[in-house]
Amino acid sequence: MSGLHPDPIWPVVVLATIQFVDGIISYKPVEFVAKCFEDVHFPRRWWWIMTPIKFAAAAGLIAGIWIPYLGAVTCGALIAYFVVAIGMHIRARDFGRNLFVNATGMLVICVATLLWSFVL
Repeated sequence: MSGLHPDPIWPVVVLATIQFVDGIISYKPVEFVAKCFEDVHFPRRWWWIMTPIKFAAAAGLIAGIWIPYLGAVTCGALIAYFVVAIGMHIRARDFGRNLFVNATGMLVICVATLLWSFVL
């Protein structure tokens, strides 16, 4: 049954690893992460929320290997997250690396993971 559990699993594990590492580097944002937040005018008082969001995404993806539909729902939530991120970059007229490599690249990875592991 499509969507119940991921098949193959490895794209989900790769995406979870990316989210986990992103959570770590967002805790005390490394320079390029802090610049990204600043460039889209994301309020500094809310920077702390990114680490739990990223860790929750990683946990949801990994737990979704065993819990029916959770991985697919988590992929969907990440897609929504990166669509919002792209919107923030566009609104801020940040048309550089942060938009085209980071946000758009992650959107592509999330969509590919959803399609490859849960839909096709």
